[in-house]
Amino acid sequence: MSPSTNRDAPDATARSPFAAGRSALLALLSRDVTVLRKDLRLFLLRTVIQPFLLCFVFLFVFPKIGQSVGGSAPAAQVSFATVLVAGVVGISIMFQGVQSVALVMSQEFGFTREIEDRVQAPCPIWLVALEKVLSGAIQGMVSAAIVLPIAALVHARGVEASIHVHWLVMLTLVPLACLAMGSLGLVLGTSFEPRNIGLMFGFIILPITFLGGTYYEWSRLAPVKVGSWHWLQTLVLVNPLLYVNEGMRASFTDVAHLPLVVIYPVLIGFCAGFLSLGLRNFRRRVLS
Repeated sequence: MSPSTNRDAPDATARSPFAAGRSALLALLSRDVTVLRKDLRLFLLRTVIQPFLLCFVFLFVFPKIGQSVGGSAPAAQVSFATVLVAGVVGISIMFQGVQSVALVMSQEFGFTREIEDRVQAPCPIWLVALEKVLSGAIQGMVSAAIVLPIAALVHARGVEASIHVHWLVMLTLVPLACLAMGSLGLVLGTSFEPRNIGLMFGFIILPITFLGGTYYEWSRLAPVKVGSWHWLQTLVLVNPLLYVNEGMRASFTDVAHLPLVVIYPVLIGFCAGFLSLGLRNFRRRVLS
């Protein structure tokens, strides 16, 4: 065979762009999993402390000292415990998405400049950002698996939460909620400068948390109105955490919640919108 024929033959070791990108994505995810495993103690503390304190104060301390939220009757306390358990899982998913994506990305764009190494991987820039979202979603699912038993068990005697797992809803809604919150973390991490990251919590995270249905169902906001306009119910519909919390109630309880035909499309819309905006911001930050 002539040398020219050898040069024209296809390289058996050459990989398609899709295969190369997939390998790079899996390598980046593997690196994040390795880092998470090394910092597992910190991850557990970050995941557990806030949900544990919420349940300890509202479901253990308050009944012990004669105070209550939602009513003093035992049935009302059980109802609030059931509502709070789903809300605690929801805010854990949100905080995990923000902390594992937005805060880490703020560091990598800031003093560590680690993002410069990541974008040199043999894959498109957008794939690096997508890996951050997937990593945050995986951590969010781990967080939900850890928090649910804690939220269901930390309570005073007689204040047990009523947990009913709807498996099909849980197996579809929890990953979708984690992806949406990871995408939100990407938007926040690429929108705030590292020196201004504290403003993110004061102006965005706190309003989202308190108006996201963590401590109440959306239907309970109906009495807050001006004339015949239920203004607060309308206002909170722009809050992505509301649909996460309502979805967690649909997944883990039998209490009233938004219809699933509303929750699924809206969460998919938030996920697509946040991901699109986050990828655009990420590319702009990397290339600037």
